[in-house]
Amino acid sequence: MFTKMKNIDSAFKYVRSFTMIVIAGCVVICCFALYKSFQTVARMQDKVYILAAGKALEAYASDRKDNIPVEARDHVKTFHKFFFTLDPDDKVIKTNVTKALYLADESAKRIYDDLRENGFYSGVISGNISQTVQIDSINIDIKDYPYRFKCFARQNIIRTTSILKRSLITEGSLRNVSRSDNNPHGFLIERFNTIENKDLGVENRK
Repeated sequence: MFTKMKNIDSAFKYVRSFTMIVIAGCVVICCFALYKSFQTVARMQDKVYILAAGKALEAYASDRKDNIPVEARDHVKTFHKFFFTLDPDDKVIKTNVTKALYLADESAKRIYDDLRENGFYSGVISGNISQTVQIDSINIDIKDYPYRFKCFARQNIIRTTSILKRSLITEGSLRNVSRSDNNPHGFLIERFNTIENKDLGVENRK
């Protein structure tokens, strides 16, 4: 009888040990499955699909810190394009300057107000002058915040009989702000200043 009880006790211990191992295995498998699921969801959130011409194109999201130099340079470039591109049309000038002023603070607004008060834009319109800007390079220092920048560009001032070529060097700093339709990069140019804006030469138009 004692032998029988020993066998039953041994069998019970064996069943209990086996059950514990099975439960532990199930817990490990469930935890692993949850971990892989969260990992997959996180990986999928980094993917963006864009529909273009009936085709789904895959794009990848990334942290902003990885894109600061690229976005900062494009922000500065966009501001200069809008602020310094002029045509002899009051509506065009106002539209471009308005877009530019969304990207900068009062330092740029002050320059615009001074030019307007001095009759610069009226002279552009009355003289049928167009002005274009070509960006040569933009240096961004992201070691310190706000990020300092220096922009090197060239201007073409197109008159009826000639094209005046000028060099343009500007500087300023970039502060982080909320992104919007008017400011998609989420930067604001501060302490904007023109370092150099001198004539390089005149080309006669044919």
